[in-house]
Amino acid sequence: MGIRELIGVGRSKFAHSIPGRIHNVALAASRINGRLIPPGATFSFNEALGDVSASTGFQPAYIIKDGKTVLGDGGGVCQVSTTLFRAALNAGLPIVERWAHAYRVGYYEQDSKPGFDATVYAPGVDLKIKNDTGNNILIQAITDKVNASLTFEFYGTSDGRTVDISAPKIYSESPPPPDLYQDDPTLSNGEVKQTDFAAWGAKAEFNYKVIKNDETVFEKRFFSNYRPWQAVFLRGTKT
Repeated sequence: MGIRELIGVGRSKFAHSIPGRIHNVALAASRINGRLIPPGATFSFNEALGDVSASTGFQPAYIIKDGKTVLGDGGGVCQVSTTLFRAALNAGLPIVERWAHAYRVGYYEQDSKPGFDATVYAPGVDLKIKNDTGNNILIQAITDKVNASLTFEFYGTSDGRTVDISAPKIYSESPPPPDLYQDDPTLSNGEVKQTDFAAWGAKAEFNYKVIKNDETVFEKRFFSNYRPWQAVFLRGTKT
């Protein structure tokens, strides 16, 4: 099968996640664990993950939907796609499709600079990775709930390629808008509930180059445009 050695590793941290998010990270990672990418094939994260809903075991956690941070089934799945993206980069594989998040998510910067995230939202937003190594690639997932870390390992056969990932360039940073407070008659008078979280806006980019036999196999620039994000609070008015 051509699975002889470790060819790439990706890691991320998810400290301070709510229990539902931790559950979803572990569940989504388990669905990717053990997957084979045949030589010449393109791996689709969404296809491998399958349906994300309460009926398939996912729990409510925060997701980005329609320009807002809301509770939805499967919050935390992007932790898994982000970590897989990093493993694919370190393995020197072609990234066919990758999308940045709408805004900077703190989880993905616990052990990384901005720009190394990958969001997914079926069916239109996917992470796709091509296996151009000539051998099978086996994906292994390691979820460490104690240390709040996720690791993906790619096993295959090295063809001698090396990877050059530039330090990310981060620019055009902008502060978040002022906090927004909205009256909510369903909450008790004086009760305040935060439903969205502030984040600085920025642009980030890095260059990704794969080299073999002293020649560039391919080169790609990854660009992310993160919007400044406003914190939103609901203020109870029920008496």
